[in-house]
Amino acid sequence: MNIVFRADSSSTIGTGHIMRDLVLAQRYENKGHSIIFATQDLQGNMNHKIIEAGYELNILKSNDIEELDELIKKLKIDMIVIDHYGIDYDFEKKLKIKNPTLKILSFDDTYEKHYCDILLNHNISADKKRYKNLVPKRCKLRCGSKYILLRDEFIKEKKKLKSKKPSKKFKIFIAMGGADTANLNIKILHVLKKYKNIKVHLVTTLANQNLKELEKYCKDKKWIKLHINSDKIAKLMAKSSFAIISPSVTANEAFFMELPFIAIKTADNQNDMYKYLKQKKFFVLKEFDSNKLLLRINKLSLGLLIWIYS
Repeated sequence: MNIVFRADSSSTIGTGHIMRDLVLAQRYENKGHSIIFATQDLQGNMNHKIIEAGYELNILKSNDIEELDELIKKLKIDMIVIDHYGIDYDFEKKLKIKNPTLKILSFDDTYEKHYCDILLNHNISADKKRYKNLVPKRCKLRCGSKYILLRDEFIKEKKKLKSKKPSKKFKIFIAMGGADTANLNIKILHVLKKYKNIKVHLVTTLANQNLKELEKYCKDKKWIKLHINSDKIAKLMAKSSFAIISPSVTANEAFFMELPFIAIKTADNQNDMYKYLKQKKFFVLKEFDSNKLLLRINKLSLGLLIWIYS
């Protein structure tokens, strides 16, 4: 089966769509299917990750249905995986009319209406009951932690956790999205500089428009280690005491790794995960607030200290 993944990444969109698509692509490839990606060449994109993974990459000039339809017919595509907020129910339905035998798998994080054969919401907060009347009756719903898309590195590092010894030095993992569109990294570091005996591992990517400013800030601070385009996220999580992240795909990963975290909402598409985490009594912030973050760090640190010395 020929499968095309339709997703974009950029300094404004972020990098999460492509990264999770690569995980799903590998699963389909392992089953013997042929994988192709169709993306736009936007500023700060992660298209190099697709090439590094060994997949065919087709660059689209636009998000028009005609261009995508032409590609589907040209490459004799059997299934399309759509991971794109700019592609909605009407777009999907028109695509299906143009290609009646085409299977459509749609990613969804925000409970939108879709015209698809398979709907995937792999967040730990996903509730398939909420998709009633939002998808065709024939649609297969794949929702919740059972379908979390985790790279192999997380599976391997999770197995090592039992032998992990607690550290008396706090190691803090920070990931505010590959592009950090809300530009929170330095603000968070300003809060953390009040503490002694800490080590911060901050991960970001070249898609971060504020990268130069961030590099300059971190340059002379030995307590901060900046990781750019790291492929060792699971390893960094595994050796951390706790994390400061956004309520996004990263929250799924931290949850799986059993890593305590504080989640700061940075975008509207994180509302559902934010509400779920808040309901489940996780440490969350609706928006960045240095005083509230400080309080949550103190509470979390106290709990960890009691665990370390008990």
